[in-house]
Amino acid sequence: MYAVVQVRGVVNTRRDIKDTLKMLRLHHINHCVLVSDTPENLGMIRKVKDYVAYGEVDAVTIETLLSTRGRIIGDAALTDEYIKTNSTYNGIAELAQALASGETRLRDIPGLKPVLRLHPPRKGYRTTKRTFVQGGALGYYGQEINTLLHKMR
Repeated sequence: MYAVVQVRGVVNTRRDIKDTLKMLRLHHINHCVLVSDTPENLGMIRKVKDYVAYGEVDAVTIETLLSTRGRIIGDAALTDEYIKTNSTYNGIAELAQALASGETRLRDIPGLKPVLRLHPPRKGYRTTKRTFVQGGALGYYGQEINTLLHKMR
């Protein structure tokens, strides 16, 4: 499971980049989506790598994101009770484990919004014009995406 966070805006970008960000449901800066690691999703992520930060996310980080930033229809917070009544899982922790292992997707839970609107990272981004390897905030993070998402919780 990959977490993809939009870091840069889309002013003066090519149409195909904007369309790919729309297909990933990334419409604003600091929005995050969780996508499975299929070849189709990886191709879309590679196409927009200069506008997003992405990496493999673990179950603990998914649980933190869903409990703090997860929303349902009507902009209400996601709770354990909602998960119990609308799915086969007993709570957010069990759902996070299933998401991390690839057993389920966010769209399998009815009423759960697929986009997580995150806070800007505490202490800010590094520069948004360079890749993570070069000391910036763009591109592939690997497991380090968990620390970025912890700053944005």
